[in-house]
Amino acid sequence: MSELFTDNAAQAGFDPARLQRAYDWLARWTKEDKIPAAALCVGGRGKIVRPRFFGRQDLHQDRPLRPDALFLVASITKPVTATAVMLLVERGYIRLEDRVAEFVPRFAQHGKEAVQIRHLLTHTSGLPDMLPNNEQLRAAHRPLSDFIEEICRTPLLFPPGTKVSYQSMGIAMLAEIVHQVSGMTLREFLQKEIFGPLGMHDTSLGWQPEKRDRIARIRLTPEQEKTDWNWNSPYWLGFGAPWGGLITSPGDFARFCLMMLESSKGASGRAIPESQLGTVRLLSPATVRAMTSNQLAAMPHLPEEDRRCRPWGLGWRLNWPASSANFGDLLGPRTYGHWGATGTLCWIDPDADAFLVLFTTQPQEPEGRFLSLVSNCVAAALLPH
Repeated sequence: MSELFTDNAAQAGFDPARLQRAYDWLARWTKEDKIPAAALCVGGRGKIVRPRFFGRQDLHQDRPLRPDALFLVASITKPVTATAVMLLVERGYIRLEDRVAEFVPRFAQHGKEAVQIRHLLTHTSGLPDMLPNNEQLRAAHRPLSDFIEEICRTPLLFPPGTKVSYQSMGIAMLAEIVHQVSGMTLREFLQKEIFGPLGMHDTSLGWQPEKRDRIARIRLTPEQEKTDWNWNSPYWLGFGAPWGGLITSPGDFARFCLMMLESSKGASGRAIPESQLGTVRLLSPATVRAMTSNQLAAMPHLPEEDRRCRPWGLGWRLNWPASSANFGDLLGPRTYGHWGATGTLCWIDPDADAFLVLFTTQPQEPEGRFLSLVSNCVAAALLPH
């Protein structure tokens, strides 16, 4: 039986010498303390290149980053939450055009009656990114259920389907739909239906307390350090935000990315043994196609510029033309992925049969360009296939 992980980058479709440039930059930036810690994992062609780790585990100690380090990946959580919803779609429990209020009746307040599940998945719902009293709720260490209640009471910023506005609170409502339909919390559903089958044993929505020492600490601003609800706090690490609370390792998340690549191929995909990657075709090819195609193109009330130039799939951000952003400059037109405010990035390019997982502990603002620079090096290392 062949191993899923390899040290031979060429087996996964990468030129080793060109890929080394990405590793060299991460080694240099962590040595110069521009980034406290980083881990890079790439893969494709049914293989995962063994992750490489750089920098230090803690901000105020000189301990090297552990080879089993875990990262809070922030908004990379969103497409994982979307995957849970799409499993319910393909199993016949819900439709994208179903209204949110059908599953959460108390949501139907202040003009939100017409909001559909599709709107939540494409950032077109009209909900805010964060609640007006977001900081107060976090300072009081309130649970997710309190956030859901506040979202239900919150008016829309605009009618659904008329504008694109990034909305973490829409992702929170997806978690409540999963809860109402499946009878499980999102955390439970993800563990049972996604992480367990894929062998992602170090991945969870919210921390596994026994693994807390493995979580790499994120660099904070002085203002953030004063709070007890920042990214490094026990409250936030345990909260399990559906929009930003995923804790995982680069190798684990590489399994998720490889699943997306292989699931899109249907019967023609490589038959990776279950002992290596669990149920590799977790999603049907039809589901992956829907998640990774431009959903905005068929929304007539959106501005034409958004529909054509700033496309979104279902939970996934698509590669925007003429926009370096964090994906960089060299990826193909069918690339999709996401990034997170804690300094994390993933992308999947089905045409190149490749993916990237890059986790750091340097928040992307104001240094998000680190992510795109590494992305360019990795994209340049792709071999023709």
